[in-house]
Amino acid sequence: MEKVMVSVLLSVLLGFVLLLVGLFLGVSVLGSWEKMSPFECGFDPMGSSRVPFSLRFFLLAVIFVVFDVEIVLLFPVVMVMGGYWMWIGGYLVLSFFLVLLFGGVIHEWREGSLEWGS
Repeated sequence: MEKVMVSVLLSVLLGFVLLLVGLFLGVSVLGSWEKMSPFECGFDPMGSSRVPFSLRFFLLAVIFVVFDVEIVLLFPVVMVMGGYWMWIGGYLVLSFFLVLLFGGVIHEWREGSLEWGS
């Protein structure tokens, strides 16, 4: 038990020391203007290289990923339903899950997150 506590203490201490060393070494890199400016083959940059992306596209992508994962969770239910019978609790859970999914889609639709054009 003592060996475990000593090894945990040493690993936490080593991690903290490495964090401090990284912070002290990284301070000089953050202040360099040459490293922060965009590189365009030796020419002066014509504009900002850090153009912000569309937040609406990001939200739409997150919504797609969430609903995609939820649809993947429905695949085992389809396999079980392909069997002889499914117990009534399974149908209730499936119905609740589908109503929850549909409610999420309706909420996102009313909020306007699914509209891409505007």
